[in-house]
Amino acid sequence: MKKHGLMLLAAMLASASVWAHEGHEQAVGESSQAMVMPQTMSGAFLQKKEIDGYEVSFHVMKAKEGHAMGGAYDLMIKVEKDGKPAPVAAANSKVISPTGKPVSKMMMRMGDWFMAGYDLGQSGQYQLMVLFKSEDGQKHFGGVYYPAAAPSGSEHGSHH
Repeated sequence: MKKHGLMLLAAMLASASVWAHEGHEQAVGESSQAMVMPQTMSGAFLQKKEIDGYEVSFHVMKAKEGHAMGGAYDLMIKVEKDGKPAPVAAANSKVISPTGKPVSKMMMRMGDWFMAGYDLGQSGQYQLMVLFKSEDGQKHFGGVYYPAAAPSGSEHGSHH
């Protein structure tokens, strides 16, 4: 299922040259370059991942009442290089629901962040993916899981 979703994303978001450059198995999931720091603060989710030398923060939070922008949850990303916001020309997002249904949306710039609204209320794990274009015209692709996947070997951990 993961490869099928990633192949769909390849067709929708990236040119063949981007996929020739980047292996799609690294787009979402465990990688030696992933900086996994999931945090849940009053229903918010924050996870950082290294993508092509950029530190990308994936943030999910419930949309404020009356301020939903296309969904009950806001998916936000921030792209940084050397600890400072990196200039990004454009960002596109894609979410694959636990049932495998993909939804893609262009992200709106909000200061140093990019944002799009999605409905993430269904129980299960979502794939959150982003394709962003740096100022030099290069495309960068990666993603994380929401909620974050449990570390390997912790299948027998506590269930909340």
